[in-house]
Amino acid sequence: MTPTVRQAIQQSGLVPVDARVLLAHVLQRDRAWLVAHAEDLLTREETATFLALARRRRDGEPVAYLSGTREFWGLELAVTPDVLIPRPETEALVEFALSKVGGDRPLRVLDLGTGSGAIALALAHERPCAAVVGTDRSPAALDVARANAVRLKVGNVDFINADWYRGTPLGPWDLIAANPPYIGAGDPHLTEGDLRFEPAMALSPGGDGLAALREIIGGARSYLAIGGWLAIEHGYDQSAAVQQLFRDADFADVTVMRDLAGTHRVVAGVRRD
Repeated sequence: MTPTVRQAIQQSGLVPVDARVLLAHVLQRDRAWLVAHAEDLLTREETATFLALARRRRDGEPVAYLSGTREFWGLELAVTPDVLIPRPETEALVEFALSKVGGDRPLRVLDLGTGSGAIALALAHERPCAAVVGTDRSPAALDVARANAVRLKVGNVDFINADWYRGTPLGPWDLIAANPPYIGAGDPHLTEGDLRFEPAMALSPGGDGLAALREIIGGARSYLAIGGWLAIEHGYDQSAAVQQLFRDADFADVTVMRDLAGTHRVVAGVRRD
Protein backbone atom coordinates (compact mmCIF):
# COMPACT_ATOMS: atom_id res chain seq x y z
CA MET A 1 0.00 0.00 0.00
CA THR A 2 1.32 3.42 -0.89
CA PRO A 3 1.74 6.10 1.80
CA THR A 4 -0.47 9.09 2.41
CA VAL A 5 0.89 12.61 1.97
CA ARG A 6 1.46 12.81 5.72
CA GLN A 7 3.19 9.42 5.89
CA ALA A 8 5.46 10.17 2.93
CA ILE A 9 6.67 13.36 4.61
CA GLN A 10 7.26 11.51 7.88
CA GLN A 11 9.09 8.62 6.19
CA SER A 12 11.32 10.76 3.96
CA GLY A 13 14.11 11.19 6.51
CA LEU A 14 14.10 14.94 5.82
CA VAL A 15 13.25 17.96 7.90
CA PRO A 16 9.56 18.67 7.24
CA VAL A 17 10.12 21.92 5.34
CA ASP A 18 12.40 20.20 2.79
CA ALA A 19 10.07 17.22 2.49
CA ARG A 20 7.07 19.45 1.81
CA VAL A 21 8.88 21.45 -0.88
CA LEU A 22 9.96 18.30 -2.70
CA LEU A 23 6.61 16.54 -2.40
CA ALA A 24 4.78 19.66 -3.59
CA HIS A 25 7.16 19.70 -6.57
CA VAL A 26 6.47 16.05 -7.39
CA LEU A 27 2.69 16.47 -7.10
CA GLN A 28 2.70 19.88 -8.87
CA ARG A 29 0.73 21.31 -5.97
CA ASP A 30 1.45 24.03 -3.42
CA ARG A 31 2.21 23.40 0.23
CA ALA A 32 -1.23 24.55 1.31
CA TRP A 33 -2.66 21.69 -0.76
CA LEU A 34 -0.46 19.21 1.09
CA VAL A 35 -1.91 20.33 4.41
CA ALA A 36 -5.49 20.08 3.14
CA HIS A 37 -4.91 16.64 1.59
CA ALA A 38 -2.65 15.09 4.23
CA GLU A 39 -4.56 11.79 4.17
CA ASP A 40 -4.64 11.40 0.39
CA LEU A 41 -2.78 8.37 -0.93
CA LEU A 42 0.13 8.80 -3.32
CA THR A 43 0.46 6.68 -6.43
CA ARG A 44 3.36 4.27 -6.75
CA GLU A 45 5.01 6.53 -9.33
CA GLU A 46 4.64 9.60 -7.11
CA THR A 47 6.03 7.71 -4.14
CA ALA A 48 9.04 6.44 -6.08
CA THR A 49 9.81 9.87 -7.52
CA PHE A 50 9.51 11.58 -4.14
CA LEU A 51 11.66 9.01 -2.33
CA ALA A 52 14.35 9.29 -5.01
CA LEU A 53 14.48 13.07 -4.53
CA ALA A 54 14.48 12.63 -0.74
CA ARG A 55 17.48 10.31 -1.04
CA ARG A 56 19.36 12.87 -3.11
CA ARG A 57 18.53 15.56 -0.57
CA ARG A 58 19.82 13.36 2.26
CA ASP A 59 23.04 13.04 0.24
CA GLY A 60 23.33 16.84 0.31
CA GLU A 61 21.91 18.13 -2.96
CA PRO A 62 20.20 21.52 -2.53
CA VAL A 63 16.42 21.53 -2.43
CA ALA A 64 16.38 24.39 -4.93
CA TYR A 65 18.24 22.33 -7.54
CA LEU A 66 16.05 19.28 -6.91
CA SER A 67 12.83 21.26 -7.27
CA GLY A 68 14.23 23.61 -9.90
CA THR A 69 12.85 26.71 -8.20
CA ARG A 70 13.59 29.19 -5.41
CA GLU A 71 11.50 32.14 -4.25
CA PHE A 72 13.24 35.51 -4.07
CA TRP A 73 11.59 38.85 -3.34
CA GLY A 74 8.21 37.21 -3.87
CA LEU A 75 9.18 35.94 -7.33
CA GLU A 76 9.44 32.24 -8.10
CA LEU A 77 12.71 31.83 -9.99
CA ALA A 78 13.90 28.82 -11.92
CA VAL A 79 17.36 27.75 -10.79
CA THR A 80 19.82 25.17 -12.09
CA PRO A 81 23.31 24.07 -11.02
CA ASP A 82 24.60 26.72 -13.46
CA VAL A 83 23.56 29.53 -11.10
CA LEU A 84 23.94 30.48 -7.46
CA ILE A 85 20.85 29.77 -5.37
CA PRO A 86 19.25 33.13 -4.42
CA ARG A 87 19.32 33.69 -0.66
CA PRO A 88 17.22 35.80 1.71
CA GLU A 89 20.23 37.90 2.78
CA THR A 90 20.52 39.27 -0.76
CA GLU A 91 17.10 40.88 -0.31
CA ALA A 92 18.88 43.51 1.83
CA LEU A 93 20.68 44.60 -1.35
CA VAL A 94 17.39 44.78 -3.27
CA GLU A 95 15.74 46.74 -0.47
CA PHE A 96 18.52 49.32 -0.44
CA ALA A 97 18.59 49.62 -4.23
CA LEU A 98 14.85 50.23 -4.36
CA SER A 99 15.24 53.05 -1.84
CA LYS A 100 17.56 54.78 -4.31
CA VAL A 101 15.68 54.05 -7.53
CA GLY A 102 12.49 56.11 -7.70
CA GLY A 103 9.31 54.51 -8.92
CA ASP A 104 8.36 57.01 -11.62
CA ARG A 105 11.66 58.00 -13.24
CA PRO A 106 13.24 56.30 -16.29
CA LEU A 107 16.50 55.37 -14.56
CA ARG A 108 19.18 52.93 -15.73
CA VAL A 109 20.15 50.07 -13.42
CA LEU A 110 22.98 47.55 -13.83
CA ASP A 111 23.24 44.18 -12.05
CA LEU A 112 26.75 42.71 -12.34
CA GLY A 113 27.06 38.92 -12.16
CA THR A 114 23.33 38.38 -12.41
CA GLY A 115 23.23 34.56 -12.25
CA SER A 116 19.56 33.53 -12.19
CA GLY A 117 18.62 37.18 -12.66
CA ALA A 118 17.31 37.44 -9.09
CA ILE A 119 18.45 41.01 -8.33
CA ALA A 120 17.79 42.38 -11.82
CA LEU A 121 14.32 40.84 -11.98
CA ALA A 122 13.36 42.00 -8.50
CA LEU A 123 14.38 45.58 -9.34
CA ALA A 124 12.76 45.54 -12.78
CA HIS A 125 9.54 44.08 -11.36
CA GLU A 126 9.34 46.74 -8.65
CA ARG A 127 10.41 49.63 -10.90
CA PRO A 128 8.72 49.20 -14.30
CA CYS A 129 9.94 52.65 -15.44
CA ALA A 130 13.58 51.63 -14.97
CA ALA A 131 15.70 50.06 -17.71
CA VAL A 132 17.56 47.20 -16.05
CA VAL A 133 20.50 45.24 -17.47
CA GLY A 134 21.94 42.10 -15.90
CA THR A 135 25.35 40.81 -16.94
CA ASP A 136 27.13 37.52 -16.49
CA ARG A 137 30.12 35.81 -18.07
CA SER A 138 28.32 32.43 -18.04
CA PRO A 139 26.14 31.79 -21.11
CA ALA A 140 24.33 29.05 -19.18
CA ALA A 141 23.47 31.46 -16.37
CA LEU A 142 22.20 34.02 -18.88
CA ASP A 143 19.91 31.37 -20.38
CA VAL A 144 18.39 30.81 -16.93
CA ALA A 145 17.98 34.56 -16.32
CA ARG A 146 16.35 35.18 -19.71
CA ALA A 147 13.94 32.29 -19.23
CA ASN A 148 12.98 33.69 -15.83
CA ALA A 149 12.26 37.10 -17.35
CA VAL A 150 10.03 35.56 -20.01
CA ARG A 151 8.15 33.35 -17.55
CA LEU A 152 7.63 36.21 -15.09
CA LYS A 153 6.66 38.59 -17.93
CA VAL A 154 9.22 41.21 -16.87
CA GLY A 155 9.85 43.23 -20.02
CA ASN A 156 12.05 46.09 -18.82
CA VAL A 157 15.15 43.94 -18.28
CA ASP A 158 17.86 42.72 -20.64
CA PHE A 159 20.68 40.26 -20.06
CA ILE A 160 24.07 40.43 -21.76
CA ASN A 161 27.33 38.53 -21.68
CA ALA A 162 30.05 40.51 -19.88
CA ASP A 163 32.81 39.95 -17.34
CA TRP A 164 32.27 42.66 -14.74
CA TYR A 165 32.95 45.85 -16.73
CA ARG A 166 34.46 44.11 -19.76
CA GLY A 167 31.65 44.08 -22.30
CA THR A 168 29.31 46.20 -20.16
CA PRO A 169 27.73 49.29 -21.77
CA LEU A 170 29.31 52.50 -20.45
CA GLY A 171 26.10 54.00 -19.16
CA PRO A 172 25.96 56.28 -17.28
CA TRP A 173 24.13 54.08 -14.77
CA ASP A 174 22.03 55.51 -11.98
CA LEU A 175 22.61 52.44 -9.83
CA ILE A 176 24.98 49.48 -10.03
CA ALA A 177 24.24 46.44 -7.86
CA ALA A 178 26.31 43.30 -7.46
CA ASN A 179 26.45 40.10 -5.45
CA PRO A 180 29.89 38.91 -6.58
CA PRO A 181 31.87 35.88 -5.42
CA TYR A 182 33.46 36.81 -2.09
CA ILE A 183 34.40 33.62 -0.21
CA GLY A 184 38.14 33.28 0.34
CA ALA A 185 40.07 30.30 -1.00
CA GLY A 186 40.26 27.49 1.51
CA ASP A 187 37.23 28.66 3.48
CA PRO A 188 35.71 25.52 5.03
CA HIS A 189 32.19 26.68 4.07
CA LEU A 190 33.03 25.80 0.45
CA THR A 191 33.07 22.10 1.38
CA GLU A 192 29.86 22.19 3.42
CA GLY A 193 26.12 22.13 2.74
CA ASP A 194 24.63 23.49 -0.46
CA LEU A 195 27.84 25.30 -1.44
CA ARG A 196 29.39 21.99 -2.49
CA PHE A 197 26.94 21.86 -5.41
CA GLU A 198 26.89 25.49 -6.51
CA PRO A 199 29.11 26.91 -9.30
CA ALA A 200 32.56 27.60 -7.86
CA MET A 201 33.09 30.77 -9.89
CA ALA A 202 29.94 32.28 -8.34
CA LEU A 203 31.21 31.61 -4.81
CA SER A 204 34.92 32.37 -4.64
CA PRO A 205 37.36 34.48 -6.65
CA GLY A 206 40.23 32.79 -4.80
CA GLY A 207 42.78 34.47 -2.57
CA ASP A 208 41.33 36.59 0.22
CA GLY A 209 37.90 36.69 -1.41
CA LEU A 210 38.09 40.41 -2.19
CA ALA A 211 39.33 40.33 -5.81
CA ALA A 212 35.93 40.76 -7.46
CA LEU A 213 34.90 43.35 -4.89
CA ARG A 214 38.08 45.34 -5.61
CA GLU A 215 37.48 45.22 -9.36
CA ILE A 216 33.82 46.24 -9.16
CA ILE A 217 34.36 49.05 -6.64
CA GLY A 218 37.54 50.31 -8.30
CA GLY A 219 35.96 50.58 -11.73
CA ALA A 220 32.46 51.74 -10.85
CA ARG A 221 32.93 55.52 -10.95
CA SER A 222 33.60 55.47 -14.70
CA TYR A 223 30.21 53.82 -15.26
CA LEU A 224 28.06 55.67 -12.71
CA ALA A 225 26.16 58.88 -13.30
CA ILE A 226 26.99 61.72 -10.92
CA GLY A 227 24.77 61.01 -7.94
CA GLY A 228 24.59 57.34 -8.89
CA TRP A 229 24.89 54.60 -6.29
CA LEU A 230 26.96 51.43 -6.11
CA ALA A 231 25.61 48.74 -3.75
CA ILE A 232 27.44 45.47 -3.15
CA GLU A 233 26.78 42.37 -1.08
CA HIS A 234 29.80 40.97 0.79
CA GLY A 235 30.78 38.23 3.24
CA TYR A 236 29.78 38.23 6.90
CA ASP A 237 33.26 39.34 8.03
CA GLN A 238 34.20 41.69 5.18
CA SER A 239 32.26 44.87 5.96
CA ALA A 240 35.19 46.92 7.28
CA ALA A 241 37.42 45.94 4.33
CA VAL A 242 34.70 46.74 1.80
CA GLN A 243 33.92 50.10 3.40
CA GLN A 244 37.59 50.99 3.06
CA LEU A 245 37.55 49.97 -0.63
CA PHE A 246 34.65 52.38 -1.17
CA ARG A 247 36.50 55.21 0.55
CA ASP A 248 39.69 54.48 -1.38
CA ALA A 249 37.66 54.78 -4.58
CA ASP A 250 36.37 58.23 -3.52
CA PHE A 251 32.77 57.23 -2.87
CA ALA A 252 30.73 59.49 -0.62
CA ASP A 253 27.99 58.67 1.89
CA VAL A 254 29.35 55.16 2.45
CA THR A 255 26.43 53.25 3.93
CA VAL A 256 26.20 49.85 5.64
CA MET A 257 23.13 47.58 5.73
CA ARG A 258 22.38 44.47 7.77
CA ASP A 259 20.54 41.40 6.52
CA LEU A 260 17.55 39.80 8.25
CA ALA A 261 19.89 37.97 10.62
CA GLY A 262 21.44 41.27 11.72
CA THR A 263 24.74 40.61 9.95
CA HIS A 264 26.50 43.40 8.03
CA ARG A 265 25.81 42.31 4.47
CA VAL A 266 25.76 45.30 2.08
CA VAL A 267 27.93 48.37 1.59
CA ALA A 268 26.90 51.21 -0.71
CA GLY A 269 28.25 54.57 -1.76
CA VAL A 270 27.39 57.43 -4.09
CA ARG A 271 29.45 59.06 -6.84
CA ARG A 272 29.84 62.77 -6.20
CA ASP A 273 31.35 65.12 -8.79
